[in-house]
Amino acid sequence: MQAMSGIVRPAVPQDAVACVAIYRPYVENTAISWEIEVPTVDEMASRIDGLRATHEWLVLERGDQIVGFAYGQPLKRLASFRWSAETGIYIDVAHHRTGGGRDLYTRLLRRLTERGYRQAFAGITQPNEASNEFHRSFGFQDAGIYRRVAWKRDSWHDVAWMQLDLFGPADRDGPPGRIA
Repeated sequence: MQAMSGIVRPAVPQDAVACVAIYRPYVENTAISWEIEVPTVDEMASRIDGLRATHEWLVLERGDQIVGFAYGQPLKRLASFRWSAETGIYIDVAHHRTGGGRDLYTRLLRRLTERGYRQAFAGITQPNEASNEFHRSFGFQDAGIYRRVAWKRDSWHDVAWMQLDLFGPADRDGPPGRIA
C-alpha cells in the first residue's frame, strides 16, 4: 500500500533491527512502553514472526528506512478472548505527526477486521493525551483505567484502556467469525 507518508507493508523478521531502533527510546526514556529492558533483535524478530501469523505486524517505510511499526496481539491467552486483539504502534520520534501513524493504524485495524477479530483494545500509559486523541480519532472509546498499575521511571503510572468495535453494531451479537 503506497501512502503519501510512505509504504505500509507486512513486517518480516529481518525488520527487527529497525523495529528495535524505533522502540529503544520508548523503553529507555519513557513510561509509554511497559517494558523495562529493550528486547534483543532476536526477541523482536520472534515477536514479528509469531504475531504476523495470527494477528498482524506492519511497518511503515519512507525511502529505504523503516520509521514506524504497528501490531495486533492477543488481549489474553484464553480461548474465550480469542476474538479480541490488543494493538500497539510506535513511530520514530523524528516522524511524529506526519501522517504515517494514521496510515499504519488504518491498515492494522482493517487487517484485524479481515481476520475476524471483533474488538481492538489499546492500553495507554497516562498521561498521554496525544495517544488518547489519536485513538479517539479512529473511534476508540474509553473502556476503563488501571490505576497505579505500572512502575517505571521511579513512579507509578495509570493505564487507560480504550476499545473499538471492529464490526458494526449489527454484528455485535452474532457469533464470532473464523480467525484466519
